[in-house]
Amino acid sequence: MVSHLVTQSFHQSHNRTSDASLSIKRWLLLIGLTVVSTFMFEHSEIDVSISELFYHNGHWLIEKNAQPFRFMFYDFPKTLIILLGVYLLINLIVKKWKSSTAVSTQNSPKNKWLLPFSTTKFSSKELGYLLLTIIMVPAIIATLKSVTYVSCPNHLTIFGGDTPYLSLWQDILTKTPAKCFPAAHASAGFALYAFAYLPRFVHNKTKIMLVVSVLAWTMGLYKMMIGDHFFSHTLVSMWLSWAIVYGIALLFFRSTHSGSLQRR
Repeated sequence: MVSHLVTQSFHQSHNRTSDASLSIKRWLLLIGLTVVSTFMFEHSEIDVSISELFYHNGHWLIEKNAQPFRFMFYDFPKTLIILLGVYLLINLIVKKWKSSTAVSTQNSPKNKWLLPFSTTKFSSKELGYLLLTIIMVPAIIATLKSVTYVSCPNHLTIFGGDTPYLSLWQDILTKTPAKCFPAAHASAGFALYAFAYLPRFVHNKTKIMLVVSVLAWTMGLYKMMIGDHFFSHTLVSMWLSWAIVYGIALLFFRSTHSGSLQRR
């Protein structure tokens, strides 16, 4: 009996170690894809060729700030994601407040205004994870933009601008005033990958990833059509956003759901 328990304990410990090792390898793979995509596509003929599809006779396919396109693909999704963040924050505050308040006080008529924020099925841990991810992904991408100095397509001489087309390393050395790489707008959409890594949604992970990818790439495609980004800017943003989301998910859920993060 004792031998069986020892063996079972050993196997459980070994499985946890294997899960942790696989998690780290998958995270490193996402980081690797980010680096490889940067070197393969940033400052490449592929980037230029794709952007040329949206540029004709000195004009981009969609003029910058032209309505209703700006509202549909920039202002509206950006506002929705900000509102989602605010909603998650209020829910988290309310849950923390309720957990430290007596039940009689919680049910007081004075607190009926909290009702819309009291019915969420997400735990405080899940709310904290979602909120942190939605904040951190765009923040990290925006920080990278400020130090890469990569120009937008519409800044370049090959697309009617006045800036030469330089490599990432040349942009960093010359410190051009542009800040276009990686794509920050699309990263706000890619941050929603966070929902796919909630343990409660493990069986819907693929569907969530697909829906979020379509949303984020639509946001990124709009920026490509107005000349604000190359294809590589959005591609690298996707891999890096995914890596950030996955890393945060592992930090939050590895102790109780390390295995579920590997499946599907």
